[in-house]
Amino acid sequence: MSEQLEHIHCLIIGSGPAGYTAAIYAARADLKPVMYTGLQPGGQLTTTTEVENFPGYPEGTQGPEMMEDFKKQAERFGTDVRFGIVTAVDFSSLPHKVTLDDGKTVTADSVIISTGASAKWLGLESEQKYNGFGVSACAVCDGFFFRGQEVAIVGAGDTAAEEATYLAKLCKKVYMIVRKGEMRASKAMQHRVEHTENIEVLFHTETKEILGDGQSVTGARIINNETGEEKTINVTGFFVAIGHKPNTDVFKGWLDMDETGYLITQPGSTRTNIEGVFASGDAQDHIYRQAVTAAGSGCMAALDAERYLAAKAHSSVYAEEVSK
Repeated sequence: MSEQLEHIHCLIIGSGPAGYTAAIYAARADLKPVMYTGLQPGGQLTTTTEVENFPGYPEGTQGPEMMEDFKKQAERFGTDVRFGIVTAVDFSSLPHKVTLDDGKTVTADSVIISTGASAKWLGLESEQKYNGFGVSACAVCDGFFFRGQEVAIVGAGDTAAEEATYLAKLCKKVYMIVRKGEMRASKAMQHRVEHTENIEVLFHTETKEILGDGQSVTGARIINNETGEEKTINVTGFFVAIGHKPNTDVFKGWLDMDETGYLITQPGSTRTNIEGVFASGDAQDHIYRQAVTAAGSGCMAALDAERYLAAKAHSSVYAEEVSK
């Protein structure tokens, strides 16, 4: 006789602001949520130092500390937080089946996905060394810390152009490092960059090394890939805007997603194309990508899951009464 699978009423895949907020709401609704944190418990914020734009922290806080606060609050209401990585799913029938990296398979009446997205990096050793100490993948999150200073941003698309113009409002000067001889951004965004006086676009340019004093960024060594000329720019902030990759590969073939891999939810909700599966946070948001918007969508996912489960329970009771 086969071993009976553990059955979970509300399964949350992934942590971070979206997952923990979903857990808080689901636990308070008595859905007895079980969370599998993923490879990076707490998500991208655990690699962030100062967080000053999240409501409720008037003096700011550290990213890892904030995520620990979220976790404690979720556990306080009864969330079962477990370290584990989902390696496969089977959404072909109810309840849904989810397989973990230890080989265990669980079933779930509802699934909330909050696996987030990962920033794409240049792959430099110095980039990782100063990540959070002058190197950032979010100008909106961290631009404030470089007010009045000179910074650099790598990228050529709409996001890079938008973040460059955002930084230009705060910073003395912005170097925009573009690998090719032209930008990929829309003409409107290129026009905005070209007409911002304190943005200098460096075409045919790549970053060789991010320089620092061991504590924070002091500059960047760049090279012109046409002439081979190297030079150093003195910057205190280095922003990477070459895109994000949503952590959704395990759901391919089951859930609708765009060409990049962001999960597609039904307008005005967190529902996916599969009954009982909901998506929240950066796994489905390629526009805002902020901790506070992720938390908000985590709340939405828990409310959607609660309503879904309540409707299922009601229909089951009604069916039983009719059959009597």
